[in-house]
Amino acid sequence: MKRSTYGRSSIAAVLLSVSVLAVGSTGVGANAAPQERPTEQTLADYIAAGRKTAPVADSGSAGTGSAGTGSACTSGSGAGSGNGSGDCYGGSGSSSGSSGGFASDTVGYGPPMTSWLAAFGYGLTHPDAAPPGANDWNCKPTAEHPRPVVMVHGTWMNAYNGFAFMGQPIKDAGFCTFTVNYGRSNLLEGGGLGSVLPGVMGTGYIQDSAKQLATFVDRVLAATGASEVDIVAHSQGGSMSNWYTKFEGGAAKVKNLVTYGATHHGTSLIGIGALGRGINNFGIDILGFIEIFVGHAGIQQTIGSDFVNKLNENGDTIPGVDYTIVGSRYDEITNPYDLTFLKAAPGVSVQNITLQDGCEQDVSDHLTIMYSPRALSIALRALDPVGHPTLECTFNPWLIGGGGSL
Repeated sequence: MKRSTYGRSSIAAVLLSVSVLAVGSTGVGANAAPQERPTEQTLADYIAAGRKTAPVADSGSAGTGSAGTGSACTSGSGAGSGNGSGDCYGGSGSSSGSSGGFASDTVGYGPPMTSWLAAFGYGLTHPDAAPPGANDWNCKPTAEHPRPVVMVHGTWMNAYNGFAFMGQPIKDAGFCTFTVNYGRSNLLEGGGLGSVLPGVMGTGYIQDSAKQLATFVDRVLAATGASEVDIVAHSQGGSMSNWYTKFEGGAAKVKNLVTYGATHHGTSLIGIGALGRGINNFGIDILGFIEIFVGHAGIQQTIGSDFVNKLNENGDTIPGVDYTIVGSRYDEITNPYDLTFLKAAPGVSVQNITLQDGCEQDVSDHLTIMYSPRALSIALRALDPVGHPTLECTFNPWLIGGGGSL
């Protein structure tokens, strides 16, 4: 019975430049004394304080939102998404496109990969491929492994390149594994410029994606005859799965939630999101402009957004779900990286794990963490602590993964 539960890129440089220009337009004098460069944590603390006060400009026209699924606020700066900065106290400031998008099943299988870089390239040209080991709809859970594992990719990723390394080993450990491509939104639906590439998914509103995940989990439970699933998720996939457990009926259907670099408390997005949020708090909707590039989901994951505030307003966790939360000191996207960690409510089990604790040679970043043997061993231990009690420790480099080999 259930117990009472995008790596660094040139785009980043462009967006940071835009943000800096916006700050410059506020009138800092040319002879002003230079200030100490803020750390990521300083930015996070600044945004946390700033979002508690109403923004200066709060008279924007109301956004329209989508019926029942968007994140519309009482007022907003853009008529597209209904998620503007107006009275949202940390809303996305979005004005780029409407809601929409869909989830889709995988077709065929891609090869196993040990390198994130190689897997990402394959996923761009084979956007619908399944990772090895996933989506055997005839698989039946065993007494030793009674729960199927649902693997949830992150923003700008897809089912294949999210789990081309982990999928087969989890299946080989005796689990039925399943995954889906969610959040497939085009440019007009607010998916951002990245969505023009066929393998870029997870860009639509996160609340809509959580509904897509709910539908998929129900399909998995029906096909396998199981009463619960375990979820292994990366980045947005983690916070979206967390939303699913809290607001879309997932509490009664999820036993273990294992996340990597998840944006549970938002992210500064290499400093861009934090800086943009600060500008938004002064009434300038810079995040609405940035959203054109990164899409709805990207902006929703910045520190102080409506999504992040709602996700955690009644506490980080809920009874009945056991949490294993993994972060990397070298994560350049979910940063400060400890924002991924969760605080346990009374009676809830939470393990917050820094990947490098006990294994300094694993320097995985936000993306290569999903190609880290140590990260895989953490997942297997969370899913089956008796069968997989030992954690691996190997070199895994930033950006490439795969031990440095393509």
